[in-house]
Order: sequence, then C-alpha cells, then structure tokens
Amino acid sequence: MRRRCFLALAAAAGLAAPVAARSKSRWRPARPVRLVVPVAAGGSQDAVARILAGPLAARLGQVVMVENLPGAAGNLGFQTVARARPDGTTLLAGSDGLSINKTLFPRLDFDPVGGFAPVSWVVRVPQILVVRADGPAADLAAFLRAARREGPAVGTTGIGSLAHLLGEVMQDAAGLRWLHVPYRGGAQAVNDLLAGTLDAALVNIGAATGLARQGAFRALAVSSAERVRALPAVPTLAEAGLPVGPVVGWHGIVAPAGTDPAICACLDACVQAALESTGIAARLVALGLEPVSESPARLAETIRGDAERWGAVIRRARIVPA
Repeated sequence: MRRRCFLALAAAAGLAAPVAARSKSRWRPARPVRLVVPVAAGGSQDAVARILAGPLAARLGQVVMVENLPGAAGNLGFQTVARARPDGTTLLAGSDGLSINKTLFPRLDFDPVGGFAPVSWVVRVPQILVVRADGPAADLAAFLRAARREGPAVGTTGIGSLAHLLGEVMQDAAGLRWLHVPYRGGAQAVNDLLAGTLDAALVNIGAATGLARQGAFRALAVSSAERVRALPAVPTLAEAGLPVGPVVGWHGIVAPAGTDPAICACLDACVQAALESTGIAARLVALGLEPVSESPARLAETIRGDAERWGAVIRRARIVPA
C-alpha cells in the first residue's frame, strides 16, 4: 500500500521532490474519515460508498464513517463537504448530480463544480428503461410506437435527475412526449411500476438490475455505449434504434476544493487498490455498475463537460426544481 501511495504521489509531483513525496506517502488521516452520501440509504450511490468504506479504512489505518445527508436534491450533502476543512478527512460520495445542480440551482452559495477536488471515479452508472414483464411492449421500438399513440406515464428518479434529463433527450429524438412522473429515488419508481401505477420507469441501473434479472421487468435498453455485464441481453439505446449517444452517470469520491493533491492522490490509490479486489469489483458489477480506473483529471474533465451538456438540456426544456 505504501508503495502504491508513493507511486501515485510521485506521479502527482512529477518526481520533482522525491523526499517530500516519500514523506507524504505516509499520510494517514489524523481522525476518522467522514464519507458523506448526499442521498438516502438504499440506492446505488449509498451502496458504492458502503462497499468501499471497509477497504478504505483498512488501507488508511483509520475508521471511515458513511454518513447519509439527503435533502435539497443532494445539495445538503454537497454543501456540507464543500465547506469542510480540506484535510482529507471529509469526503463526498459524489455523482453526476454535481454537474446537473450547477444549472438546476443557479443561486447556490457554493459551486457544485469548482467547489470540489476530484479524488476517484469509481463506477460508471448507466440508466435503464424498464417495463413490467407482462406488459405489451416487447422492445424499445414497440414501446415508442405505443408512446406516440398513448402518452405513457414514465417514472424517473426525480426532477433534474440524470434519468429525467435522458428522458428529455429521448423524447426529442423520438418525436414524442410522455408524462414524466418524478420520484425521490429509483426504488419508489420501480415499486410503482410493479404495482401498475406506471407504464415504464427510466432509472439508475442499480435500482432495477435485481428485479430485471428475476424476471419482474422487461429491460428495453440501457443508456451506455456498450451493454452492461449484469444484463448482457439488454441492448443499448443505439442498438435498439434510438441513437441519442451514450448517457452514463458516475459514482466516485471528491474532496473539498483546496485539498492537498498529494492527499487526493493517496486516497485515489487506496480506492483503486480496493477496485482491483475481485470481490469488490464483483459486488459492484452485480448492481449493474461498471468499475472504472479513470484518473482524477479525467473525472474533473467529465464533471465540467457534463455541466455544459446538461445545463443546455435544462435550459432548453425549462426544467426547474420542485
């Protein structure tokens, strides 16, 4: 572990100061680490944080406490971490919500994009469109044909969520409109779909993978560029005939802006070491998530790029928070 931290730190410092890098490679948090999850317990974002907490604690030599702070579309948790001391002991289980909230909530007193230092991109998070297994739509094309005639009720994970924004893009591409029914999370949406209240649900894949594998749902398409390992028979949107481009969220870890890059590099090395564990990776894949090994720089680029992309959709669709 020390060697891994040293290599990450040396890369971050460009090997300009090997003595200093070696010293910082021994960085250990002086107190328990607080990993803030800005959503309620039970979803995939919470699951990723809890799966990583144990391996992180073992590698850091310090307790990692997962704390759920849901509220205000994630902004309560975002703000808490953005205002925390940038010493590596308060971290955020971040997501694409940072990029989205930049435009969705233009009057925040913190910057959802610039207020954080990227640490680790942990998983890619495709969205998935599902219908009941006994429903009439056998595939995406059939669902869209029926949608043009009937205007179905489609549940998502909330106003301004990635699923909601993807739904806007899909409707524009297909030339139709459906009734958007926002929920506070994917679990509520899929429960109402099972109960027959909804015609379809467009949600984070983690909310529907288990039920789809059990046969309760018919999965019509995933939003990633490639099929996901947990549901290999489910086509991508492009394969199913709706070329809207890949729309994939992320779960990962960010720290308050101003956190020492050497600390971020060491934390990233710990996360990547955990992801190299077959058991950890398998647990994430079972949720429908795709573990990745992207650099913190790539995560920062994605956060900025997604802010521009989804900002344009929010403005075009005139989406405002409830």
